[in-house]
Amino acid sequence: MSCAYLSHPACGEHEPGPYHPERPQRLSAVRDRLMADGLLDLLDKPPVTPVAIDRIDRIHAPAYVRDIEAASPHRGRVSLDPDTAMSPGSLEATLAACGATVAAVDYVMAGDGPRRAFCNIRPPGHHAERDRAMGFCLFNAVALSAFHALDAYQLDRVAVLDFDVHHGNGTEDIVRGEKRLCYASSFQHPLFPYSSLAQEPRHIVKTPLDAGTDGDGFRQAITRDWLDLLDHWQPQLVIFSAGFDAHSADPLAGLELSAEDFAWVTGAVIDAVGDDVPVTSVLEGGYDLDALGESAAVHVRALAGL
Repeated sequence: MSCAYLSHPACGEHEPGPYHPERPQRLSAVRDRLMADGLLDLLDKPPVTPVAIDRIDRIHAPAYVRDIEAASPHRGRVSLDPDTAMSPGSLEATLAACGATVAAVDYVMAGDGPRRAFCNIRPPGHHAERDRAMGFCLFNAVALSAFHALDAYQLDRVAVLDFDVHHGNGTEDIVRGEKRLCYASSFQHPLFPYSSLAQEPRHIVKTPLDAGTDGDGFRQAITRDWLDLLDHWQPQLVIFSAGFDAHSADPLAGLELSAEDFAWVTGAVIDAVGDDVPVTSVLEGGYDLDALGESAAVHVRALAGL
């Protein structure tokens, strides 16, 4: 089994403001825990190059992309909404995040053996809709990597699986019209972004969880909603939107998961699709630094088959 770790220094230069939960220390919390657990040295580290901004037009409205580019400040901060801001390093950070997810797809699709990859990046992306920034997110790196997989490798069935405590409304918005992508999202409901639970097309699955749901409830819901979907879909590539803010210690929500539940969902998905299906994973939420580091480490350990 070959597994990679992808990140970029520019991802640490996004500064949304003092006391903002989506802070640069999230990256070091993950990296340091992987190092302390002896995992980091076992992982390949392919190079990451920020994507050119015109590539973002593949997933976001060109006018929106130009607006974000124009909003990028030379100093200070620009607020895009009450939760989402840009600093001088934010544009390069989100382009680097996108570059990491694209490089992860290239890594897992290369060669003959099964491959996995984890992207330790920020800002997160799964709330960024086709023409709107929100929820700490500017550009949707997971969505870009999914469309890159379709375009570059002529795949017919890619599964994007989102276990963040918040619904990935942006990813859903972007992939809704693309029938080669299926999207499943587990999330606390009701909670930001207060998404509708209306019936969706078959390739979009929502798994709402009540506040207070524990690991047993989470595992039952994932087994019910995701594993049958994967059995039907038979994906050629799996992309995780890996949000660890459903941990019981996280300050932004009210689910009661433990790190072991993130290891479980990782292994359950891999068992469902088979060891030969390539898998990438992209950091989304997770705002208690200790819980984030622990959860990401067991997730990566499960990805790597250790």
